[in-house]
Amino acid sequence: MSEKKIFETNVVEIGEEAREFKEIKMLILFGDQAPDALRPSCYLINVEPVQGKIEPDMFLKIDTNKYRITAVGQEVQSNLANLGHIAISFTGEKQAKLPGTLYVEKNEYPVLAVNSKIMIEKE
Repeated sequence: MSEKKIFETNVVEIGEEAREFKEIKMLILFGDQAPDALRPSCYLINVEPVQGKIEPDMFLKIDTNKYRITAVGQEVQSNLANLGHIAISFTGEKQAKLPGTLYVEKNEYPVLAVNSKIMIEKE
C-alpha cells in the first residue's frame, strides 16, 4: 500500500436491498462477517487494516468515482478496521451527525458491483 492509501478493499457480495439506499444518498459497507439480519442492506467487503487516521479532505474512491471526505463520525475508524462496517453519506455534511458514518461531497451516486474497489487516500 502506498503512503497515500489509508484503506483499500473490494466488494465481495451485494445484499439484495443495498441499492435501495440510493434514495437517501447513502450506502452501507460491512465485512463478510455481517450479521444475517443486516446482510441484505449492505455491500459486503473484505475487512482490511486501516493504515492511518481517516480525516476530512481525504478522498474516497469507488472504482473511477472520487469524492472528497467532508466529515468523519467518531466510530468510523474503529468500525472500518474491526468490522468493515460504515455508512457512507453522499450529502456533503460538514458535521458528522452519526458516529459510524463517513460523509463525502455531494456528487453522482456510485454504482457498485462485485469486485468494485473502494479506497480512502490522502491527496
